[in-house]
Amino acid sequence: MSEMPSPQRWLTLIGIGEDGPAGLGDDAKRLIAAAPVVFGGTRHIELMQALIKGEAHSWLSPFEKSIEAVLARRGMPTVVLASGDPFYYGVGATLSRHVPASEMTVIPAPSSFSLAASRLGWPLQDVTVLSLHGRPLDLVRPHLHPGRKILALTSDAQGPADLARLLQEAGFGQSTLTVLEALGGPHERVSTQRAADFRLSGINDLNVCGIEVAVATDARILARSAGLDDSLFEHDGQITKREIRAMTLSALAPRHGELLWDIGAGSGSVGVEWMLAHPSMRAIAIESSGERAARIRRNAANFGVPGLTVVEGQAPHALAGLPAPDAIFIGGGGSDAGVMDAAIAGLKAGGRLVANAVTIEMEAMLLAEHARRGGSLIRIDIARAAPIGTMTGWRPAMPVTQWSWVKPSE
Repeated sequence: MSEMPSPQRWLTLIGIGEDGPAGLGDDAKRLIAAAPVVFGGTRHIELMQALIKGEAHSWLSPFEKSIEAVLARRGMPTVVLASGDPFYYGVGATLSRHVPASEMTVIPAPSSFSLAASRLGWPLQDVTVLSLHGRPLDLVRPHLHPGRKILALTSDAQGPADLARLLQEAGFGQSTLTVLEALGGPHERVSTQRAADFRLSGINDLNVCGIEVAVATDARILARSAGLDDSLFEHDGQITKREIRAMTLSALAPRHGELLWDIGAGSGSVGVEWMLAHPSMRAIAIESSGERAARIRRNAANFGVPGLTVVEGQAPHALAGLPAPDAIFIGGGGSDAGVMDAAIAGLKAGGRLVANAVTIEMEAMLLAEHARRGGSLIRIDIARAAPIGTMTGWRPAMPVTQWSWVKPSE
């Protein structure tokens, strides 16, 4: 017979589905009935009302107040109800930052993604899974590749229509969009339409969208490689060109979860591609022009990396107070030694700095830094084929001097 957890395991997380108590095992039912205090969303409390004998507390706003209330009961038996798997985009992820696993008992239920995959017959390991709940829909953009299957959890009843509109505007209107509502409960509904023809109404707030991606000739497909086509970016000419950008990203060498400072960001292209390397990547674009700063924000949204932070201001002053970066990129034709000194001072020990020069003044500064600090120095010459009368010839672009350096460990 199951008993309440010992004081060492005072917190019990129980995943539930839309079928309520019917979907729970005997242990989960006993734990809920024996709990002196139960926390959960209003919907969770209502679904489990027949089982709850103790105090029931619905989540407060802001959510952090409820987390504090849960933590205040440390050492006393407490049950937290969650949707599906508490550790898959659930409350378990939040609580685990405060409560060690040794103090928790977890009884998960199938996640909404697992249920959706089973309804569609999609092998979950071959599917891109995204939570867009409380997050920008733009996050789906990097995953829109021909033939790809995507499962996306939305925020509310309007989410599927907004997602269909995004697909249509980005050139993916022929994609099949399946809306799976209230999975596992009595009000479950599965509906399929093309994104371009989406007219579904009366959608349940609890929904997952399955996308089978189909592309038009003008679809905005974001390649996985560094050095995306310049035409994909909105810019005023102030952009690290495609070939140089690819070499710059290679030198910056993005690693999981790292933070980049992109100083003098221009169009934000380097910061955008840094973040596209992996969802864990973070970047801060520092740009003095208000017009360009606004353009960077639009580019970040259109490339599906809306989390890129834009700081509008002039370096080095704008760098003050920013979190220490793992890597820094300095581009453009500037030669302000104060910017370089502030960047090097702010960089973490072991961090990478990459600076590109197109002017003689900036090149002279990089040569001096290389002589003083070491690192790698290369010169990049690019020529592009272009018409010359009725024939074709090579037109050289401005050469770029690139200095790469790793800050010594202190």
